[in-house]
Amino acid sequence: MRQLVIVSAGTSQPSTTRMLADRIAAASVEVLGEMGVTATTGAIEVAPLAVDVARASVTGVPSQELHAALDQIAAADAVIASAPVYKAGLSGLFKSFVDVLDNDLLIAKPVVLAATAGSARHALVVDEQMRSLFAYMRALTLPTAVFAAPEDWGAAELGERVRRAGTELAVVLQGGIEQGIADRGWSGYQHEFAGNATRAEQTAADTDFDSPMMRLAAGGRTE
Repeated sequence: MRQLVIVSAGTSQPSTTRMLADRIAAASVEVLGEMGVTATTGAIEVAPLAVDVARASVTGVPSQELHAALDQIAAADAVIASAPVYKAGLSGLFKSFVDVLDNDLLIAKPVVLAATAGSARHALVVDEQMRSLFAYMRALTLPTAVFAAPEDWGAAELGERVRRAGTELAVVLQGGIEQGIADRGWSGYQHEFAGNATRAEQTAADTDFDSPMMRLAAGGRTE
């Protein structure tokens, strides 16, 4: 059983940002089914968490609702990240949500990038801003990103791109590629104590407070 989670930062009702993510998730589940792999889909709507995200950005302490969303991402096998684009820039709400994620939370986790906007002039934001953002998080971003402007919704090309992105995600999950990368190639390096990064969890008990660096930090001597 594979678990996919949608992260959507759309603010309207209905939200085209969420609709695009749903189409990608459906395509992924369909292709996985053809491969004999069952999958379920969950969703995180960022808009209702806006106040929680703002508070966590200031205090560093997530609310119970935000913590539940982070746990959902940590437990997922893959993420479909979908954001609206405004004035040639990634949604501030979406970026703020990513900012409160543990830095190791998405290590080697497959991520499909998707975005919506009111004009095709914003199309490059997906690859210029979202891809670099998730590269920093060391996520396994899939080659095909999906962008939709108003004129794209009735075009066959959008369906083809959605199917391609869903197929790429399904192939990665079916082959277990992400697990091999995480286990053999990457390790946590900047996660917070008791964070959500399940592949790199750490507590205060794991820290050597008697190391020279820690003694210096406490105002002591190295010898």
